[in-house]
Amino acid sequence: MSLFKKLRDLLYEPRLKGIDPDSDELLVAHSRILFEKPMMRNVFAEFYDLCIHLDESYFSGEGKRVEIGAGVSFFKKNHPQILTTDIKQASNLDMVVDALNMPFENGSVRAIYGINCFHHFPDPGKFFKELERVLTKGGGCILIDPYYGWVAKRFYSRIFESEGFDMTQKTWTNDSLGYMNGANQALSYIVFERDKEKLETLYPDLEIIIKKPLNNYLRYLLSGGLNFRQILPSFTSPLIRLAEFLLTPLNRILALHHIIVIRKK
Repeated sequence: MSLFKKLRDLLYEPRLKGIDPDSDELLVAHSRILFEKPMMRNVFAEFYDLCIHLDESYFSGEGKRVEIGAGVSFFKKNHPQILTTDIKQASNLDMVVDALNMPFENGSVRAIYGINCFHHFPDPGKFFKELERVLTKGGGCILIDPYYGWVAKRFYSRIFESEGFDMTQKTWTNDSLGYMNGANQALSYIVFERDKEKLETLYPDLEIIIKKPLNNYLRYLLSGGLNFRQILPSFTSPLIRLAEFLLTPLNRILALHHIIVIRKK
């Protein structure tokens, strides 16, 4: 057994052991864990605020603002105008929505936000067709997903037994066992970086206007995320955030997430 696997098993959140990643039980456990972790909640709050800032800076038009794949999200608590949705029903969500077959009228959505959900889509092409259909002109989609830098691709290829990180996957589709089990965390690299020209050719109404790594990776990692024990106490967050700021020039090497902003022409 490798040293990394031993460390991973040691830090794995014991309340998650034996839970099927595609079960409703996982959402309940994740909700409790998130509530207990101020450091992790601050990271997610920054994700939410960034989504709103980019929406207001780059999108136009009227319509709904929808979070997809929300899970245990508290996006709506910070920004009440958001419609929070997921493929599964949960008490913190407004409605059930399949991102590949959305129940919204044509041109009725201004913004769609997806945090750590894109790589779970079994057929991204259907998602892009839905974006072209439901988004108003000038509206768009903001995605935050696993990055593909030097640290990220080594981290994600080892951290989860139920998900992989395969940058060589030939197609966009994934015949996985469920939305969580078998997901490829390198999917956003494949679609938005490796196959960018293909994306632009197949979906000419959509344009990528921003694609960059994020720099809150130290707090995300040291908080343990939703699946691992927290390594440092939450009161150290200001110091960790300072370290992230000082390391900003190394984002492309150290980042764990990147953000993609897509706008409908």
